[in-house]
Amino acid sequence: MNGTPRLRSAYPSTPQTGQKSPYQNGTTSDGRNVATNPYGLSNSSTPTDGDETPLVPWIDAPTQRFYVLAFYFGLNAWRLYDYYTLVANDVDSFWSFMKWVAMDGVFLFGLPGLRIPWLEWSFSTILTLFLSHALVNGLLMFRISLPLGSWMVGLLKLVYDRELAVSERRVKPANILHNSSLILGKQIIKILPEGSAMLNPQQDSFCLGSSKSSISLPIRLNQTNPILIELLRFDLESNSNETIVIPAKQAKRLKKQADRVHPKNDLASPRYLSYPIRKTGLYRLRKVVDESKLEVQRRMSDTLVVPCPKASIRPAKLDKCRGELSDLFLDVEGTPPLKIKYSRAGNREDRGFSFQSIQPENLESPLIRQRTSGALVARENIDLSWARSHLISVPLNESLSTSGNWLYSIDEVHDACGNIANYSRQDLDVDHSSQRASHLQQIFNVHERPRAALKGCTPQHPLRVAKGQTVNLPIEYGSTGRGEIPGASYTLSYLFTPLEDLKSDGEHAPGALLESVTVKSIHQSPAIRQPGLYTLKSIATQHCSGEVLEPTSCLLFNPPEPDLNIETEHLYDKCAGNSVGLLVDLDLIGTPPFTVVYNEQRVGDKQLYMRRISIERLRGQLELTPSKAGRYIYHFLEVNDAIYNAHSVRHKDLILEQDVKPPASAHFLDLDSRMTACIEEPVSVNVKLQGEGPWALEYELVHGGKRSKHSIKGMESDTYTITTDKLIDGGEYSLALTSITDRSGCKIFLDEDAKIDVRRQRPKVSFGQIEGKRAISSLEQQIVKLPLRLTGEPPWTVQIRKANDAAARPLEKTMQKNNDLLEVSDQGMYEIIDVHDAVCPGSVDHSADTFEVDWIPRPNIKVAESALVERLGEKYIKKAVCEGDEDAVGINLSGTPPYTVKYEQRLKPEVGSASLSNKELTAGLGVGSIRMETARAGLYEYKFSEVGDHLYDHDPQKYWPILLQQRVHSTPSALFINTGKTYSYCMEEEGGDEVIPIILSGDPPFSLEIGIKQQSTAKPLIMTFPHIESNKYDLRINHGKLALGNHVVNVRKVSDARGCQRRTEFDAPYVQVKVSDVPTISPLESQTDYCIGDRISYTLSGTQPFNVFYTFAGAERKATVTTTDFRRIAEKPGTFTITAVSDGASGGCKAHTQIAKIIHPMPSVRISKGRETIVDIQEGDETEIVFDFSGTPPFEFTYTRSTNAQKGKKSKVLETRHDVSYGYTKSVQASQEGTYEVVAIKDSYCAFSTQRAGGKPGQKLLQF
Repeated sequence: MNGTPRLRSAYPSTPQTGQKSPYQNGTTSDGRNVATNPYGLSNSSTPTDGDETPLVPWIDAPTQRFYVLAFYFGLNAWRLYDYYTLVANDVDSFWSFMKWVAMDGVFLFGLPGLRIPWLEWSFSTILTLFLSHALVNGLLMFRISLPLGSWMVGLLKLVYDRELAVSERRVKPANILHNSSLILGKQIIKILPEGSAMLNPQQDSFCLGSSKSSISLPIRLNQTNPILIELLRFDLESNSNETIVIPAKQAKRLKKQADRVHPKNDLASPRYLSYPIRKTGLYRLRKVVDESKLEVQRRMSDTLVVPCPKASIRPAKLDKCRGELSDLFLDVEGTPPLKIKYSRAGNREDRGFSFQSIQPENLESPLIRQRTSGALVARENIDLSWARSHLISVPLNESLSTSGNWLYSIDEVHDACGNIANYSRQDLDVDHSSQRASHLQQIFNVHERPRAALKGCTPQHPLRVAKGQTVNLPIEYGSTGRGEIPGASYTLSYLFTPLEDLKSDGEHAPGALLESVTVKSIHQSPAIRQPGLYTLKSIATQHCSGEVLEPTSCLLFNPPEPDLNIETEHLYDKCAGNSVGLLVDLDLIGTPPFTVVYNEQRVGDKQLYMRRISIERLRGQLELTPSKAGRYIYHFLEVNDAIYNAHSVRHKDLILEQDVKPPASAHFLDLDSRMTACIEEPVSVNVKLQGEGPWALEYELVHGGKRSKHSIKGMESDTYTITTDKLIDGGEYSLALTSITDRSGCKIFLDEDAKIDVRRQRPKVSFGQIEGKRAISSLEQQIVKLPLRLTGEPPWTVQIRKANDAAARPLEKTMQKNNDLLEVSDQGMYEIIDVHDAVCPGSVDHSADTFEVDWIPRPNIKVAESALVERLGEKYIKKAVCEGDEDAVGINLSGTPPYTVKYEQRLKPEVGSASLSNKELTAGLGVGSIRMETARAGLYEYKFSEVGDHLYDHDPQKYWPILLQQRVHSTPSALFINTGKTYSYCMEEEGGDEVIPIILSGDPPFSLEIGIKQQSTAKPLIMTFPHIESNKYDLRINHGKLALGNHVVNVRKVSDARGCQRRTEFDAPYVQVKVSDVPTISPLESQTDYCIGDRISYTLSGTQPFNVFYTFAGAERKATVTTTDFRRIAEKPGTFTITAVSDGASGGCKAHTQIAKIIHPMPSVRISKGRETIVDIQEGDETEIVFDFSGTPPFEFTYTRSTNAQKGKKSKVLETRHDVSYGYTKSVQASQEGTYEVVAIKDSYCAFSTQRAGGKPGQKLLQF
């Protein structure tokens, strides 16, 4: 960047210290001298080869310059501080001057030695700076004052020159003396050419249609009044033409209507005639004749009026399927090329689309190419086929990719002329609830396509069904969307080939049967029975065809029916040699697993037993060994497999018979390995006997090392119950069967015993204690766990009832632990009435059989009753108080402290909008108070909406809010209307008392206490004014109570009829009453007539400052003057009358006088009502120039005629003329072209001119 060229005016770059520039030696490589000082100072400071770097090289040059500048500002701050000390303490000036001369010398002359770039100044520069600093030091230290104030005032006068006018506002005298509005208006006369006419100059588009039966064609006329207008119309269909004549009467009426939109004095602006037509076609302006019966110049411009464009949507099928095309046709009619905009809304997504250049083939239209002239067709060849209306159908095939409701609607249609049919704007003109016309929109209901597949069945995994049974084809339904199609019915078609007709590869035969079925929901499927191959071919709903997904084929197979074959073998007892049963081999056919059903009957018994056996394989064995002796018959009835149920084999007569003599035996029935018995209770055990009766049974009972034997003989029944004696000792008992003997007399020894555990005590139950007592208080509806103390074997069954509720049914609870908990949720006295453990009944400890459960009461709030609180229905009314008074209301709380109360404080103020604030109160005791808000007047409502305590949160269903109301009356107030105002009283006046108006607010009557304090006295005078019946009071102070000087009057206290009062002793509004003498005023000029811009001067006597009271323009004004001279510039016309004057010592007392001065307005003149008008006249005609004057006649004026202004050329004065008018209006006829304007005006008192004295060369008098 070092080589970047710079302008000569650019700020020099910082010299580089780390790299030597080739120009630092003062010469270039070609020998040219180069100045290295950027400021053009002496080259004596130019660095040489030996000292080109600063004295402190480790700090860069910009930083060193910053440090030097900061040090210099610090020196100047110290210098100013010394100057302030010198002025305040009167220190010797000479030594301060010498100190600063020395310090400036050391700083300035030592600066070059630092060799800082840009600060290496020449000796002459440093000497100049030193001398200037020494001069400043002399002015400061020797306290030499300069007239800086006068210099600043003079400078300000040049920039800001303002004077006080008679209206007491500062004005610029130059604006008054050189008021350009005094001479306004100019009239420009132009010699116009012939008038012109043009049809449809803005090239607007027009159309006629069903909603627009007629239009108005604009015809622009310029500087002409037509008496005849002819239009030529070409028909669009036949190309024939007709002439439309607008006669003079109709043309005059159209011209009059066009003039109404222009001011009456605007004659130069073009006029636009609106001619109504009702036919389409090409319109052309043929002829226009003006009042002079001459044909007006016409500008060629064709206007095409066509049928209005329109569009509609051809009706289409309402229901569509997802993925289908919209298949719509938009019928567009109008003059091509056309453009259509339409909207497509699908599932709340709205988008706009458009089609451009809708036109028939081989269309050649001048509307397509850019128009270079006003004519659309040639005069010799009229062919308007391109302008005729065409009906064009626009296909619209868009994919309906999502299901739901789709809406196509037409928004706009544009034709080639620019006509627009906006259907969306028409929708906005009607109620939003109304629908758009049916031919402008098309609604599609796009449905999801169904899907179907087979589930759980394929040719490799066939569907196994019993012969003759019907099964539903396992179809799983779906759709192209998310999930099934709700409420849809399905039409299914499937292909079926019987099993025996299938091809060798498992495919369908050529003669496969195609069947169709309709199901109403996804929970239905076609029912099939015949074995074979079923292939799902199609699925469809009432609206859409669907897709069949894999797997699509299912093979229905009928497995073989189950069958049974049996083989038997006898089983013999090895001891007695008797047959004890049969071993049956079962051979099965079918689909495992099998269930074989057979009957078993003992001959001689009426009872028939049905037996079932399950076999998992095709072979199985069955042992038939009855326990009783006799002849048994077995009949096999059914065989069930995985497919067939209840398949009968009765026809095969599979019957077995056997004679059985089982050996004698006995065993316990329904007995676990160990029994539990209650103490002092007998034990009964059932024994099953086998063999041939009668039997003899021996058993023994063993306990505590003691054995007791027992024998029972002659038992005929095969079941016997052994009942022991009462077991009085607790512990373990053993009951053993030792031997049995049946009819054969063979004694069989037995090894069968049963263990009996006898409880050593009965179970007991009682309530435990909670915190040392059998009573508890809990939260409402909270589950309470009551402790139970149980002894015995679990589980226990405990019966409990509510002692205080005779109608309640006892509760039965099952407990699992010795120290269990009984859960209850209702309050009351609970009593235990019975207990039973897993084995034995128990007893209740009546000393602890009851437990009391109470609910802790919910928190509640009530307003404390007192004489100041009244209850009206559901709300409380607190006695009204005054604004700002301290007040509170007591509340009583019940529950468990601490309490939390939330309430809403609603204020409906007397003035302003209502407010609502939510507040919260926390109370530690059951009694609290709420401070009532009285800061603002109005109706306060306190709604206690929520209450909670330490245990309960707020429950809105169990708490009804409490409403408390209190009216806060506003405190009365008394304000001086003019607070702080000083009321003056003059000693020389002998009128009535001074009136000080006071505004009071509140309810009358009022009582007012006023304090009057004179500055010379310490104690104020207190005055009371009772029974003030209105809100406005005129305070009158007796002059006898006032002395010469200043008095302060304030309101100390005010009270009203409601008992509210306000004290304002310390910060009370006040006014002052001043009693004093008066000054005088005299005019400096004796004249009484002045012009605007003149200065009116007076002299004042008295004590400054003065207040001068005067009237001007019907308004009373006051001016404050700080000198003895009072001067105002005349800004406006009127009578300036001094009415009174007061000074600073008189306290506002006025010296009344009547010194009147008349200010006359400056004369003014206006040409053409003060506007710049252009008058176009024909050659040889003349026009009138009207001068309107204001002021005091007679008027003398001078006006000029100049050349009309042209762009780039300055206007030149051609003539100057002087004239006199004795009235306020004067007319002058003029026929020459030019700009006429007034340059000077004078009336009886004043004069004004826009030119300097003397004339300009080349002027001459006007000639008429």
